[in-house]
Amino acid sequence: MTDQPPASYSGPQRVLSGVQSSGALHLGNYLGALVKFTRLQHEIDTFIFVADLHAITVWQDPAQLANQTREIAAAYLAAGLDPKIATIFPQSAVPAHAELGWIFQCVARLGWLDRMTQFKEKSGKHKERSSVGLYTYPVLQAADILLYKGTQVPVGDDQKQHLELTRDIAAKFNHDFDAPGFFPLPEGLTEGPGARIMSLRDGSAKMSKSDPSDNSRINLTDDADAIAQKIRKAKTDPEPLPETLEDLKLRPEADNLVGIYGALAGLTKADVLAEFGGKGFGTFKPALADLAVAKLSPVSDAMRRYMADPAEIDAILAAGADKARAVAAPTLDEVKNIVGFWR
Repeated sequence: MTDQPPASYSGPQRVLSGVQSSGALHLGNYLGALVKFTRLQHEIDTFIFVADLHAITVWQDPAQLANQTREIAAAYLAAGLDPKIATIFPQSAVPAHAELGWIFQCVARLGWLDRMTQFKEKSGKHKERSSVGLYTYPVLQAADILLYKGTQVPVGDDQKQHLELTRDIAAKFNHDFDAPGFFPLPEGLTEGPGARIMSLRDGSAKMSKSDPSDNSRINLTDDADAIAQKIRKAKTDPEPLPETLEDLKLRPEADNLVGIYGALAGLTKADVLAEFGGKGFGTFKPALADLAVAKLSPVSDAMRRYMADPAEIDAILAAGADKARAVAAPTLDEVKNIVGFWR
């Protein structure tokens, strides 16, 4: 775990994170997020939401959005999140996210958002055509976290900058409104295997649902045959696996596959090389395929079972939303009092 929040914040420890309801999840999401969520729920009060407000920063088919939310929730449940332990809910079912997001837009500064590299990457060459929401969504992320006074946030490398923005917003709010320690300065949880899973077709690119090649990723909905086939077709080089970590770093595709094996098996890369170093991919890939099928097929099967019963998912999300609103309401009430709104 990371360092504890500053002593000036004396509230409870709490994890907050979420995944956008904008498409199917893949192996990178599973290892980088879902596995961590499942572990953390047994260690600390855990709130995991489906980020449907964030999803609409780019166009989503309204006829599909609710079902996409259910699919993300099904992945949470299939991966092992227990709604009796963790609070699982849709972001849009708690209006306080948007209310606090607006207040924080009035706390954050334009220069801070101008430095956010994710907007530049997502908007590309036509940023004037992007939604305002895509530009300001890091502020809504801050509201997501601080609405529940989250102290720890599982975060990928690409989101570290947004977590720093959250800390800046929390610190400025506390300072500007003379409310020391009201909001915590949340810490990122980035350590652990699976933090960055790369494309199966390009070891220099992150695994992504937006990649046009389905063979670049293992989807959580893939069956055993598809999982094994994608591992067999994964890009590699003709050399045997290296025997040292230093040599592994020079070979991105090999490094990625070794990292995937380690994350699935609970081993370090050094452990994997101790077993497979010097052996060819003809030996390693079948072993990786067997491991991936053994670990992921039960998740895929469970996802399909949950998706076959949308009423069960809806009941879980509704109960989670009730719990989330009950926690969020006092925070928003306090914020309104601090800001000076008419009550």
